[in-house]
Amino acid sequence: SIATIGAILIGEYPEGIAVMLFYQVGELFQSYAIDKSRKSISNLMNIRPDYANVKRENEIIKIDPDEVKVGEIIVIKPGERVPLDSKITEGNSMIDTSALTGESVLREVTVGDYILSGCINVNGLITAEVIKEYEESTVSKILDLVENTSSKKSRSERFITRFARYYTPVVCIIAVLLAIIPPLVINGASFTSWIYRALSFLVVSCPCALVISIPLSFFGGIGGASRKGILVKGGNYLEALAQTEIIVFDKTGTLTRGVFNVQEIHGVGVSKERLLELAAHVESYSNHPISASLKQAFGKEINNNRISDVEEISGHGVIAVVDGVKVAVGNSKLMEKLNIPYLKVEPAGTTVHVAIDNEYAGYILIADEVKPDSLQAIKKLKESNIKQTIMLTGDTEKVASKVAGELGIDKVYAQLLPEDKVEKVEELFRQKSAKGKLAFVGDGINDAPVLARADIGIAMGALGSDAAIEAADIVIMTDEPSKIATAMNISKKTLRIAYQNIVFAIGIKMLVLILSALGLTTMWAAIFADVGVTVIAVLNALRVLNVDNL
Repeated sequence: SIATIGAILIGEYPEGIAVMLFYQVGELFQSYAIDKSRKSISNLMNIRPDYANVKRENEIIKIDPDEVKVGEIIVIKPGERVPLDSKITEGNSMIDTSALTGESVLREVTVGDYILSGCINVNGLITAEVIKEYEESTVSKILDLVENTSSKKSRSERFITRFARYYTPVVCIIAVLLAIIPPLVINGASFTSWIYRALSFLVVSCPCALVISIPLSFFGGIGGASRKGILVKGGNYLEALAQTEIIVFDKTGTLTRGVFNVQEIHGVGVSKERLLELAAHVESYSNHPISASLKQAFGKEINNNRISDVEEISGHGVIAVVDGVKVAVGNSKLMEKLNIPYLKVEPAGTTVHVAIDNEYAGYILIADEVKPDSLQAIKKLKESNIKQTIMLTGDTEKVASKVAGELGIDKVYAQLLPEDKVEKVEELFRQKSAKGKLAFVGDGINDAPVLARADIGIAMGALGSDAAIEAADIVIMTDEPSKIATAMNISKKTLRIAYQNIVFAIGIKMLVLILSALGLTTMWAAIFADVGVTVIAVLNALRVLNVDNL
């Protein structure tokens, strides 16, 4: 405004109009850029459910989600958004989880499955029991995190804010001195000429390019990450991610599925199919995870009429009569108790031995399954120049070593309690450089202390515990470890673009400021140094939104 009014007062009308005209053009570009990156984040805001259909006294009523209590029954019709975290009690359907996870593939759900608020029920009618109040539900927590991301600024953003606070009054004082002092002390110098120079100086010195483009780079980075199903809680965490040297992983639920499955069946004088069938029938009355794995692997309906005389021996296994034959299913202690010689194998997992009529019939190996993209995740991180990948787990040494060997992890520490994990992370802190960062990736409630202690805590969001998600700085909504490398690439790209803008804007401005003070440039060069540089910096910052190939 000062530059425009000043230019008009000294009769430089074209320049006065140009300052305002191009300033408006710059503002237009800034608005477009901010709207574009805001849209990427605000897509998450669309996950807020408007209502819930609650069953009360055999009647379905439509009420606000935050009025629904835990334990109440809700009905979710096809096309409706899941209003609260709940467990399906009736019906099955396909659900669209893309708003939460970024994953476009529909997921099939049925009775007993848990569904998260914010997902869309695609085709079937579902009845579900509410397991969390609205304030504690996934959708509410995500919205709260998104709304607070802008309050946590990166070091670059904080520098630019502080820089502008001192820079702006300093250049205004210099411009005033430039307009008044030279005409008073230099013979033949005119006020018109020096006021023109001062106005040019003032236009150039406007810090728009820096003040807008740097926060916009980080805002865009957070927006781009959210499109990939990565929720970053602030620009400071995005910046820190680029400086990560050591990444520490929890095993179960992070690198592995956290679900036990039958990995191997070894029959001795009996077919694999028969061995699994007998084991599944004997274990059919138990709710133990191993029993569930056997039943799932069998995959057929259990006929309870075939089973009799079931005896469960705590800490050992189960003995029952199936089709008239006595079948013992359990660990090595059960075989020793029954004096049955068995194969002493040491596989990485849980071994279930089976005996038929006191004769050893073979074993079934049950183990946690490595996530499909865990290998790719470690490979990508090593390509990103991560110095060390480390795994901490409460599991046995043998199981941990097998998983670490499979994935190519550098170091593994097994049989750790939650407090041991914190101690181990404290040790690892001493192995990084002064500027380097340590990131911890986990998903369980026992990981919350370590997530909070690490420089950057990364939680698996889809299946992770609330405590872990709360303590983490970055949440991977898709539960895919490979997204960590994607987040790091987004972080590096964001920083690269922010630094480019800082160097470019300050470099051009300093050059034109000096030339303006010496009277070697016109107002048009000053306009370019302000609006032109701002537009170029904003367009450069927009590149961070392109995360498709990262």
